[in-house]
Amino acid sequence: MKHDGPVFDQFNLVVSNMDASVAFYRRLGLPIPDGPPEWQQHHRSIDLPGGARLDLDSVAFARIWNRGWNPVPGASMGLLGFSVATRDAVDALYEELTAAGYAGQQPPFDAFWGARYAVVSDPDGYAVGLMSPIDPASRRDVTPP
Repeated sequence: MKHDGPVFDQFNLVVSNMDASVAFYRRLGLPIPDGPPEWQQHHRSIDLPGGARLDLDSVAFARIWNRGWNPVPGASMGLLGFSVATRDAVDALYEELTAAGYAGQQPPFDAFWGARYAVVSDPDGYAVGLMSPIDPASRRDVTPP
């Protein structure tokens, strides 16, 4: 089936401390290049598998490319989801990140949809989900909220 509409290819996070955010996402395992020195504190771009890109931008830079940028206090953006290779990898990565001082939002658990799943906070409080492959044998019914 041909699709002529927009194709998702970028997610952009406006971060308050570039060094802290780069350290978090590198610890998560993303290959973040350094780029030109004059841009180190304002912009980083990470090419993700599948063709998408995650960009990290400073507040100052966000105000250049979006003059109307104004964070809404208390607004929720959901989360950034990352798949990991195994169920054990979810536990190990969650432990590594929380041991390094990043806040855990949801400790690893066997989710009803059949994956091992956990959520941590990045330095700006963005939720970052860690999910194993889904094991159909581990699925279970759950009552909707």
